[in-house]
Amino acid sequence: MIPVVCAEMKRRGWIDGDKLEEIVVLAQSAPGLLAVNMAIYTGRRLRGFKGSLAASFGAVLPSFIIILLIAMFFTGFRENEIVRRIFQGVRPVAVALILVPAVNMARRSCKNIVGVLIALASLLCVAFLKVSPVWVILVTICCSVSLALIRQKR
Repeated sequence: MIPVVCAEMKRRGWIDGDKLEEIVVLAQSAPGLLAVNMAIYTGRRLRGFKGSLAASFGAVLPSFIIILLIAMFFTGFRENEIVRRIFQGVRPVAVALILVPAVNMARRSCKNIVGVLIALASLLCVAFLKVSPVWVILVTICCSVSLALIRQKR
């Protein structure tokens, strides 16, 4: 979803390339849906509070309506073998849609070796050591703030 949103924002001239990376990072670090967070930031930047409100509704309402309609009609087809297989077939596509932007962002951030090491350590802690992601995020925030303060003093 990130590449699609970024391409559309660039195409419309709303945000330039440098600001897009900043928006993605801010949107991912804030609680809530990525698209909504990006919409809020972009809407506010372009039209203030009313822009952020309109962008939020524009990001949320279409998906909400579609999901509501699917939920209304899906209950009758839940046990259908064909429908179940379709959802099993969609799973790898969903993984790819998440993995491709992650790999692209990783390529861009490989310039910062500390960031790469933090990402790898976080992945190892969560995936293999079963450490809660909340603790990983809190420790990462503390380390990042400490590192920023040390660099700022220099």
